[in-house]
Amino acid sequence: MSCQSRSREDIEQMVKKQWTVSLILVVVSIFLIALNMRPAVTAIGPLFNVLASALHVSNTSISLLTSIPVFCMGLFAPLAVPLQRKLGTKSSITLLGVILVVANGLRFFKESYQLLVITSFMAGLAIAIIGPILNAYIKKKFPQRFTAVIGIYSFGIGVGATLSAALTVAFYHAFANSWTIALGLWVILAIVAVVFWLLAIPTEQPEFGQNVETSEQSRNPWTSRRAWVILLYFGLQTSLFFSIMSWLTPILQDKGSTLEAASTMLTCMSIVQMIGNMAVPVFMEKWPNRMTWIRALGLVGVIGFTLLWLTSGTLLWLVVLLIGIVLSGLFPIGLLLPLDEAQNDQEANSWSSMVLSGGFMLSAIIPIMIGVGYDITGNHMWTYVIFLVLMVGIIATTGLLKK
Repeated sequence: MSCQSRSREDIEQMVKKQWTVSLILVVVSIFLIALNMRPAVTAIGPLFNVLASALHVSNTSISLLTSIPVFCMGLFAPLAVPLQRKLGTKSSITLLGVILVVANGLRFFKESYQLLVITSFMAGLAIAIIGPILNAYIKKKFPQRFTAVIGIYSFGIGVGATLSAALTVAFYHAFANSWTIALGLWVILAIVAVVFWLLAIPTEQPEFGQNVETSEQSRNPWTSRRAWVILLYFGLQTSLFFSIMSWLTPILQDKGSTLEAASTMLTCMSIVQMIGNMAVPVFMEKWPNRMTWIRALGLVGVIGFTLLWLTSGTLLWLVVLLIGIVLSGLFPIGLLLPLDEAQNDQEANSWSSMVLSGGFMLSAIIPIMIGVGYDITGNHMWTYVIFLVLMVGIIATTGLLKK
C-alpha cells in the first residue's frame, strides 16, 4: 500500500514537474518571438544618416521606413482574430515568424530603397498580427499571472530593440561598412524564434475551453469610449517610442556626437528601457494604480525631453537615462490596459486588436512629421516640440481614463 502511495506521489510530482517545464518553455518561446518584434524596424534608426547618404534619399523618405511598418502594425492588427480562429495560435505565429524571416533575409541581397520599403511592409504585417494573438494567448494561458508574463513579453521586445540599437552599427563596421549585411543579419534571430516556437509550443487546436467561451457575451471595443481613450494612450506612447528610436541618433549627431557615440547613447537608453520593461510590471503587481504610473512617467518625460532640447555634451547621458525610464514603463502599461478591461478571452483579443490597430496607425504619422519638419527647417526645433506635446497628451489621458 505504501509502495502504491509512493508510486502515485512520484507520478504526481513528475506530472507537476513536466507541467512546470512546459510552461517555462512556453514563456521562453514568447520571449524569443518578442525579441523579433522590433529589430526589423528599429535597426533603421542607428543607420539613419548612412542610409540617407547611400541611397540618396531625403530624411522624410528614410522616416517612411519606420512609419510604413508601424502603419502596417495598425492596419493589419484586426486580422489577428480571424487568423487565430482559422489556424490556431501555434500555426498563426509560425506563419508570421516565417514572414519576418523572409523580410529580414531579403535585406541581404541588394542596396535598394524600394526593397527596404517592401521588407518594412512585410515586417509590419507580421508584427501587427503577432501582437494581439500573443496578448490573448498570454491572458488565457496565464490567467493568474498575466501581468508578470506580459512583463516578460515586453522585456523581450525591449531586448530586441536594445540589440538592434547596440549591434547594427557594430555589424555595419565589422562587415566593411555594408548596411545590407548589418540589416540582414537579424534574420538569424527570427530563425531561432520560429524553430523554438515550433518545438516548444504544443499543438492543441481547438484549444481547451474555446467552444464554451464563444457563447460568452463580449463587448464591442469600437463602441466603447474607454477603449478609444486606451487606443489614444497607446498611440501616443508608441509614437514616442518609434520617433525616438528613429531620430535619437541623428539628433545626437546634430548636437556634435559621432555616429559611434550617438549609437552608444541609444544603446544605453535601450538597456534602461529593457530593464524597465521587466521591472515595471513586477512593481505594478505591488502598486497597481496605472494612472499614478502614467503621471509619474509623464513628468519624468517632460523633464527629459526639455533637457534634450536645451542641453548638450555630458548632460545628454542623463537625458537618455530619463527617456529610457519613461519608455520602459509606458509600453507595458499600454499592453496591460486593454487586458485589464477584458472580461473574457474574446474581449482580450478584440480589445487588444483594436488598441494596437488604431494606436499603431496613429503613431505612424509622427516620424514622418519629424522628417518633413527637419527637411523644411534644417533643425530639430519642431522635433523637440512634438516630443513634449506627446508627453503632455500621455499625461492628459489619465484624466480621461479615471473611473
